[in-house]
Order: sequence, then structure tokens, then C-alpha cells
Amino acid sequence: MRIVSVGTAYPPHRYPQSEITEALKGRMKDRPGIPAAMERLHANCGVDFRNIMFPLDTLGSLSGFGPTNDAWIEGALDLGQKAVQSALDRAGLTPSDISAIFFTSVTGIACPSIDARLVNLMGFPATVKRTPIFGLGCVAGAAGISRATDYVRAYPKQYALLLAVELCSLTWQDQDQSMANLVASGLFGDGAAAVVLAGEETALAQKPTSVQDPCPRVVSTRSTMYPDTEHLMGWKINETGFNIVLSAEVPDLVTNELRGTVEGFLDDNDLTMGQICSFIFHSGGPKVLKAMEASLDLPRGALSASWNSLRQRGNLSSASVLTVMEDFLMNRPGSPGCYSMIGAMGPAFCSELLLLQW
Repeated sequence: MRIVSVGTAYPPHRYPQSEITEALKGRMKDRPGIPAAMERLHANCGVDFRNIMFPLDTLGSLSGFGPTNDAWIEGALDLGQKAVQSALDRAGLTPSDISAIFFTSVTGIACPSIDARLVNLMGFPATVKRTPIFGLGCVAGAAGISRATDYVRAYPKQYALLLAVELCSLTWQDQDQSMANLVASGLFGDGAAAVVLAGEETALAQKPTSVQDPCPRVVSTRSTMYPDTEHLMGWKINETGFNIVLSAEVPDLVTNELRGTVEGFLDDNDLTMGQICSFIFHSGGPKVLKAMEASLDLPRGALSASWNSLRQRGNLSSASVLTVMEDFLMNRPGSPGCYSMIGAMGPAFCSELLLLQW
């Protein structure tokens, strides 16, 4: 099974972090202490720019779950189609070549789901198998690749597609004065990413790969749940929409648990940390990235692609690790034979790891 291509799409409205902060502060200026706290927290998010689906003044005019979710459907279809087309073009495939679509998002809901609507818009086969996924949050990009890998392992002559679309800006809650919401409004951005995976008997999987044309093989995957941690991250959903649950305990859990999870996974594959040439990790935020570096004792610069994604786009939830994967495919492929690891963590609390070989 190989990762053949990654395509991304970002909204047209791109703002410096400071401009987003000022706009959100203006919507909370009648609440003592909140604007100052927001400015301090946003400055520490490690984000320089973010793309958002709708202009800042439009976001302020949306009210209630229904109108906000309608905006999410509109935006998800637009960005989703662009990301999918980019991934297909890079792979030299068309929608008719795809046998299964996995779709993930945690920032809106739709029935029929976004993947079903894209089948009609883009001309996927009427027999395409669809798996919409909700609730995995930031871990869903890595988990989605794993589930799509499971599919092409079972059907080695077929291609599968993963699409992640997150419009995190539509979840910012003006009335929520919690520390978690203030941090989230400075950390999360909007974007979409699509990944094409090829079964081992497909033409693309059998084509020789090189540094100039990398298609890393998925060697193994690992899902891990950490007991009694579901309170650390997620949503509280009410009439206003999605209210974030984001505990300050998350970096400590990463520090304490990640190394054991990674070493156990590698041991099961007869490998050690020293044999991993690169780490393709979700851009969860400065504290999470530092916790990952500390837990795994990574050398300086090992997560530079993840830090750069955070600076340029913010945390895109499920799509972030896929944008980092795109960076590796386009700019930082491993030398033939070396190993890389994809990793992400999210609600439950859980982690998803994938072992790649270039």
C-alpha cells in the first residue's frame, strides 16, 4: 500500500494573526479582561497567518447552529472539491479510478455527507464505497490514512481517497469566555487535504519510486486509546454550535505517554527510534509540539515541517498532519529505503501512528 499523492486547498481569506486577534477582541470589548487575555493567548499560539473560509465580518454576523452549519456545508464542498482534484491530478488519476472515499471533519455535519455530494459533483463511480467519519478531531487525518490503508490492503487492485475538511473558524464562540475558547480562537484555522492511496497491485504502487517521484509504502499502523482521558478534548454541542473542550493537561499526557506508544509500535516492527529518518506529526500547537519533541528526545529541527505548518496556517485539526505530509512528498522525501513516522493525537484521548518506508 502506498501514499501516492496529497492535495490541499485553503480559503481565499488569509489574515495575519494580529488582524484576527483585533477583530475578535472588538467583538468582546464589553467584557472586562477578555480582550487583554485574548491578545496574550493569541500571541503565544505560534501562529503567524491563518486562512478562513469567510471574511472576518461575515463570521461575526453568523448566529445559531443552523446558519453556521449551512455555511460549513457550503465551504466544505468548495474546499473539498479543490483538494480532491489537486490530489487526483498529482496522481494522474480521475474520479472514475477511485473505489472508496473516506471523509472526515469535526467542524460541521451534513446528511447526505460531504463525500456523497462530491460523488455527484465530481463524477465518482456510482459503486464507490463511502465512509464518512465524525468525532476523531485532530487525530482523524492520521486515522483516516490508516483506515484507507486497511481498505486497499483488502482490495489491492483498487485506489482509495481520504478527504479531510475543517472550517474551525465557524466554531469560534463569542459568548464563550472560557480559556479553552480563547486559545482555540487563536490557534485553529481552515483548510482541506486529500490523500490518494494505492493498493499494492495497482499500476501506481508497482511503479518504481525515487526521491523525485516519492510514493512511500505504508508498512504498519497503530491505534492507541489512553484510558479515562475522554474529558481532555472534544465538543460540547448546543444551540449555538460547537463549544470546545480543551484541557491544559494535554501536553502532560503527550509527554508521559507518547514515547512508550512509539517505542512499542517500533518494537513490534523490529525497529528502533534511531532508524526513523523523519517524523511527520500533527501541528497541535506550541505546547503539544514541544511535548512531542521532549517525549521522543528529538533533535533540533526534527519537527520543523510541523512548526512551519502551524506558523503559516494554524492548527487545521484533522487536515494538519496531511499538509505536513504534503510538504514531505513535495520538498523533503526520504531517501529510498528509509523509514518515516506519521503521528497525531486527539479526542478520546488517543493517538494514531503510521510507519512509512520510502
